[in-house]
Amino acid sequence: MSKKKNNQRIVYSTNPDFLPYDDSTENEVETLLPGQQKLIISLDKKQRKGKKVTLIANFAGTENDLKELGKTLKSKCGVGGSVKDGEILIQGDFRQKVKELLESDGYKCKLSGG
Repeated sequence: MSKKKNNQRIVYSTNPDFLPYDDSTENEVETLLPGQQKLIISLDKKQRKGKKVTLIANFAGTENDLKELGKTLKSKCGVGGSVKDGEILIQGDFRQKVKELLESDGYKCKLSGG
């Protein structure tokens, strides 16, 4: 099934106040300041063949800002990782180091699990 927009069937309107439907329904969320964010740092090894991964979750902001933060953390830890589904994944157990790095940038962090 395909989703139809409300105004999709309108072909032409003589109403001078008519506004065609707006495709910009996906508004990008503004990135909160570091001091307003509460990031959760945890260790995960599920479905990773026993390898440990440090997860950073609860980032409130744009996808580009999340990727930039992930890139910075990976470089400062000297390891690989990725950004998926709104989370930053850092290869290895770097919970304490990541917490220190984020707090030095002004983020509020909480260690979870492990």
